Amino acid sequence: MDSHYKFNRELNQVLFEGESFFRKVILNRPDKLNSLNYEMISQMLKNLRDFEIDPSVKLVILKANGNAFSVGGDLVASFGFLTTGHWSFGARFVKKQLNLDYLIATYRKPVIPLIDGIVMGGGAGLSLHGKFRIVTEKAVFSMPEASIGHFPDVGASHFLSRLPGHFGEYLGLTGARLNGAEMLACGLATHFVESKDLPLLENALQALISSEEISINEVINKFSQQPRIKEDNIYNRLDMVDRYFSKDTVEEILHALEEEAKNKAENWIIMAMKSMKSASPTSLKITLRSIIEGRMQTLKQYFCKPKWEPSKLELVSKEMVDHCFAGIDDDDWKYLKLPCSRSNRLEELLKPKL
Repeated sequence: MDSHYKFNRELNQVLFEGESFFRKVILNRPDKLNSLNYEMISQMLKNLRDFEIDPSVKLVILKANGNAFSVGGDLVASFGFLTTGHWSFGARFVKKQLNLDYLIATYRKPVIPLIDGIVMGGGAGLSLHGKFRIVTEKAVFSMPEASIGHFPDVGASHFLSRLPGHFGEYLGLTGARLNGAEMLACGLATHFVESKDLPLLENALQALISSEEISINEVINKFSQQPRIKEDNIYNRLDMVDRYFSKDTVEEILHALEEEAKNKAENWIIMAMKSMKSASPTSLKITLRSIIEGRMQTLKQYFCKPKWEPSKLELVSKEMVDHCFAGIDDDDWKYLKLPCSRSNRLEELLKPKL
């Protein structure tokens, strides 16, 4: 009974509902804050691909059960695989996750995320690339990757780099949190709807005879509001944010914050400085560079364009090359064994002819 229950529970980590022209994709791992594991990503990738080519499906609603939309990838599971020697799993997980994010970002049909809780990391990658991005008063956004030795991926350098001024650098380097009203103000969200009105919005969307974007916009606008943000809100300090976070290096940004902190600085400056000082230095530098370069790249370039590192021949050391020829002691990766017949044939061709 227990194993059967666990099996069904694993299968139901993502629910797929709906009929006629609409489908619902519902993250259903509330006890784990809808953190995304390999199974969830695989199921969404398969079903969303099917929905996209199904002519009867015109509209997809993306939502979640529980208090979180999604806090991102399941780091506990990923680290568990890494520490037990299954490092190749991590590569497959990231590859599949990026494929899913890019599919949603470029979906040929309207995808409408309903963000009614915490959205971080991989959860933002699922929901913040499309034409529609609906948040509520319960929404909380953050990209805290630098604080755990990672950096904002899942296309984050694309949407962060397109925020007003250098607000994206501020969010990426400090991991600062925004509520739904603030997400709307800075452009991370396109609509703000009160949480209690989401069921009504869903019903209205499902009642649409067609899914023309103008009709979808009209329906959403009927439930949308323009919430006010406090006058001392960080977004109303965008000129100050730009002053500090427009620097070319992390060192310069941190130095500017430290100098300001000597003069009874506002609390957000103190918090930004503390957050950066406690984060991974390498992660901070990668984050800043990715956001700066993201301004010059399309979404496709972010997901698909190779970035060579090192970028020049003279920067490639002998040790780097030697590392590529070192053996790998891992059951998941085997040396390529060529067919004997082809090997013998090669030896014949290479024999000196008398």
